[in-house]
Amino acid sequence: MTAWARYRVMYLMMIPVVIYFLIFSYYPLIKGLQISMQNFRIIGTRPFVGLQNYIVVWNDPVFWRVLENTLIIGIGMLIVGFFAPIITALSLNEVLKTWFKKLTQMVIYLPHLFSWVVVGGIWIIMLSPDGGFVNDLLKLLGAAKPIHFFAEVDYAQALMVLTNTWKEMGLTCILYLASIVTISPSLYEAARMDGAGRWQQIRYVTLPQLIPTMKVVTLLNMIGMLRMFDQMIILSNPVIARKVDVLMTYTYQKGILEFKMGVASAAGFLVVLATLILVFATRKLIRYDEE
Repeated sequence: MTAWARYRVMYLMMIPVVIYFLIFSYYPLIKGLQISMQNFRIIGTRPFVGLQNYIVVWNDPVFWRVLENTLIIGIGMLIVGFFAPIITALSLNEVLKTWFKKLTQMVIYLPHLFSWVVVGGIWIIMLSPDGGFVNDLLKLLGAAKPIHFFAEVDYAQALMVLTNTWKEMGLTCILYLASIVTISPSLYEAARMDGAGRWQQIRYVTLPQLIPTMKVVTLLNMIGMLRMFDQMIILSNPVIARKVDVLMTYTYQKGILEFKMGVASAAGFLVVLATLILVFATRKLIRYDEE
């Protein structure tokens, strides 16, 4: 029996999925590549300009500024977003009260379900200089005057990193907790027989067993590193915009606000190319395909 005959039902089930990706992913991608090489107009001719739009982007100093912002914020998110969920998961794994553990998991996971409109509103209120929880706490600790967090360029990029980590940490934490549950108890038993304390068990048993999950999380975070958009649109303002404008907001500015669709498409394809390079480099660096 041929492979087609054996798995024909599965192949038939895949047809709607393939059609979906062809219509909503690959066709827009090809169309975007075409637009990136045109002087795009809604009405009239769309003359072919070759790589001219890419040259415009490459020579635009704003592009290099937003690229620098993207890398700084993205690397910060990668580092903080890598360690925070691991520390939280290891801490929750030590909690003996099941009800408290489940409650904590639910509380830290909830922000992931919220849109950035909701999360942005929460943090704007929390960090408000007039009645915000953080400033009220600082006042109790002796601060002379409130801090306008979202109006201080020195805090802008750090706030983007911290708010993103707060929102997404719960999902990643649950992934690590699920991986911890699958670790064989015999490994801990063997470690205890060798005289390992709780910290040694975490260091020499739990963490090594979490390496495959760490690789997956790192690769997923790397894929999204250059595609930040919602958070920046919601939390940005004219005071800090210079520090938090990123590649996708640059594309939005050129394509939607200035209606330079060719330039915006060129910038978008540069983001795609950079993402592919980063992902393949990360796969090699973390040895993703190795056990």
